[in-house]
Amino acid sequence: MVNNVETGEREPAAIAPAPLTKVKRLVNAYVAVCLGTLAALAVLTMVAPSLATDEAWGHAVVVAVFAIVLLLRTRAALKGSRAGFRAVTIIGCVLLVVNLVEAVLPGVFPSWMRVEMLIIAAMMLTLVALSVRARRDLPAGPR
Repeated sequence: MVNNVETGEREPAAIAPAPLTKVKRLVNAYVAVCLGTLAALAVLTMVAPSLATDEAWGHAVVVAVFAIVLLLRTRAALKGSRAGFRAVTIIGCVLLVVNLVEAVLPGVFPSWMRVEMLIIAAMMLTLVALSVRARRDLPAGPR
């Protein structure tokens, strides 16, 4: 807890250990990949519709929603929220598994999107490892 100079109230200190700083960067990169995927799908819809399938759009939209939620939960974790850490870890695990499974489904997604899914899976594996490490470094106590 830290005393707020302006109000004199005690408030939780922001937590930003090295692993969590890396988590923040990784989540920002993940958001960029999601936005890039949506932009690529928009362009492909016009120039090569066979590469912008309904399944690809569905996957990209769901992944973008997860990106927003993950970004919000990461902000909570940066403020020291144990629930934020837990959510970041769980979302990372879910995205890891879903992207790996979808990447190996035969004939469902275009090849370029399979590569994107594997990149996201690697990002999520790293995210989970970093968030678990950062969570272990949190001080004890309810949050």
